[in-house]
Amino acid sequence: MQIRITTPTRGFRPWQFSLLTLAVLAIAFCFTPVSSVFACPFCTAVSQTLRQEMEIMDAVVIASALQGDVTRNADTGEVEMKIETVLKGDSHVEAGQHVKVVYFGDVAKGRRFLLSGADPSDMQWSCLPVTPQAEQYLLRIPDIAKKNAADRLRFYLPYLQDENSMLSRDAYDEFAITPYTDLQQIKADMDHGQLVEWIQDETMSPDRKRLYLTMLGVCGSKADIPLLEGMLISTQKTSRTGLDALIACYLTLAGEPGLELINEQFLLNQQASYADTYAAIMAIRFHGTEGGVIPRSALVESLHVILDRSDLADLVIPDLARWEDWSQVDKLKELFLTADADNNWVRVPVVNYLRACPKPEAAEALKELEKADPASVRRANTFFSVPKPAAANIEPSKQ
Repeated sequence: MQIRITTPTRGFRPWQFSLLTLAVLAIAFCFTPVSSVFACPFCTAVSQTLRQEMEIMDAVVIASALQGDVTRNADTGEVEMKIETVLKGDSHVEAGQHVKVVYFGDVAKGRRFLLSGADPSDMQWSCLPVTPQAEQYLLRIPDIAKKNAADRLRFYLPYLQDENSMLSRDAYDEFAITPYTDLQQIKADMDHGQLVEWIQDETMSPDRKRLYLTMLGVCGSKADIPLLEGMLISTQKTSRTGLDALIACYLTLAGEPGLELINEQFLLNQQASYADTYAAIMAIRFHGTEGGVIPRSALVESLHVILDRSDLADLVIPDLARWEDWSQVDKLKELFLTADADNNWVRVPVVNYLRACPKPEAAEALKELEKADPASVRRANTFFSVPKPAAANIEPSKQ
């Protein structure tokens, strides 16, 4: 199971869910594999990739239509086809075999299709028309599936902006589900100039732009910093599409000194929108878990700023706990005690932070907070495990 994080609205707070919802979420997080968190950091797969779909099907073949619109069964949509190539499931089907497939789109005799079948005892086929280019792409997938993640990315790389939407979408989805460490391994294969062109394309979709910014962070250099700074301070929304990935890319290339601009623009700036500040938090979170460029000691200093913003403080407290920054016990105790109906959601993450903190003053603070609001303390103890420290060693993204 993969957890995908979307930008919440100002009114959204997870601590305001019902107790049943909290229980379900707690169980889900406990059983989510750690590896799923490390998928390409700002990318969201549109759907399962063709490789993944092949893995779960009993048979996958390339077939050609033996009938056209005139001779097919117009009432049932049934079309007779001939299997030309078996990509998977040669124990169930074979080349030359005729099968009947339901397809209501346009059919011409000889037109090629990708058929995916399930239930060998009574094979039911799903049907997708393919071009000659797509067919050649599909023929390679069974072998590509056997390769390591980095080699798979090298295969998909040329298709990212292919004119064939099926291929470009599949290539993007493969990148979106690939761990960041594997993305780093294909640095030498990336076309830096092409990536710079793509991220400046105002018509580029946000998801694509996020991927290309992440890739630029891998293969770029300090020479790219002026371009990224210009995008960060631009007042044009189209220039800052995919802001979380833009900030992360900038910090990857600028390093710790780059935090000054991010703090000024998005964290200290009271005029910054909630969405923009949230994007900055997500970028800092990435650098604290996967970036390997900026020490956590510098990153938490930026997050401390957020503790002074009552509408955002709860977003960063879990990060401080995971990164074992125990310098904020007094500050968080104050946040808990001064919380009102408009921001009382901050109380559960404060309790969880104090539960994880090894300092004696944290235990004393917990006793005091339990007297002030026993329900919040009980809720944290019941539905949330004690935050575990993040991995101490982060694979460096820049050598």
